[in-house]
Amino acid sequence: MFDAQDKAGILVEALPYIQEFYGKTVVIKYGGNAMINDSLKEKVMQDIALMKYVGIHPVIVHGGGPEITGFLKKVGKESSFVSGLRVTDEETVEIAEMVLDGKINSEIVNRLNQIGVRAVGLSGKDAGLIKATKKLATVYEGEEKKRVDIGYVGKVVQVDISILKDLIAHDYIPVIAPIGVGEEGESYNINADYVASEIAGALEAEKLLLLTDIEGIYKDYNDKSTFISSLHAEEARNYIKEGIISGGMIPKVEACLMALEKGAGKTHIIDGRLDHSIILEIFTSAGIGTQVEK
Repeated sequence: MFDAQDKAGILVEALPYIQEFYGKTVVIKYGGNAMINDSLKEKVMQDIALMKYVGIHPVIVHGGGPEITGFLKKVGKESSFVSGLRVTDEETVEIAEMVLDGKINSEIVNRLNQIGVRAVGLSGKDAGLIKATKKLATVYEGEEKKRVDIGYVGKVVQVDISILKDLIAHDYIPVIAPIGVGEEGESYNINADYVASEIAGALEAEKLLLLTDIEGIYKDYNDKSTFISSLHAEEARNYIKEGIISGGMIPKVEACLMALEKGAGKTHIIDGRLDHSIILEIFTSAGIGTQVEK
């Protein structure tokens, strides 16, 4: 059990990090098991509230793939994927927007408000925050690479962060659903990692935190002694080329690299399954997960 002196020591350890990040912006991509498990949900919200109360400006971008899949099943619609991207017809994008913006986003905002911090929910369509265009899936037929149209799956073309700056200046936490708007006003469902990356770069955030369901990056995932706590951008690119970074970790590392290129300070892939993972990363000397820096 911790006694009072132990608790005081923990607070003192956090002091230099509170001083370092006071007044700075931290973008959090909220996803994975931390969005599903009720106990973890509460702890993530507590972490974000603590950040706000010590003078840090958190900005949240959330995912919601499993909930979209679950809702599609309820209406008798099966999900299909091409190269990891959901095939998204007009009905599917309407459901995705409803789940992301109407359900998940409002729940996060409500949880934060209940803790006592002021949060505002946004879709990328609000105030022209995220302009998007169609993203084609890449498939291989033998040696031939082809681009396939899979519907209303988007990629970010432009972000207008003026509304985010206004909200931060008025002491609100922006909570962003990864829906973008096309030239004709159509909605696009966008990978939340990439949205968080674009937002972090445009805001020149001090940090981008990507919450995941693994500990971080390994040179060999089957050998836990090969865990990589920190690597530079060029190393990360080489690891992707060499196949060390593969599968679902590629878009997360690409998101880190994109954020760094566009103005973010540091990026971190952290295990959102851990209690208070955000506090552990920001306010302790050891930190957790894998840091990708310039």
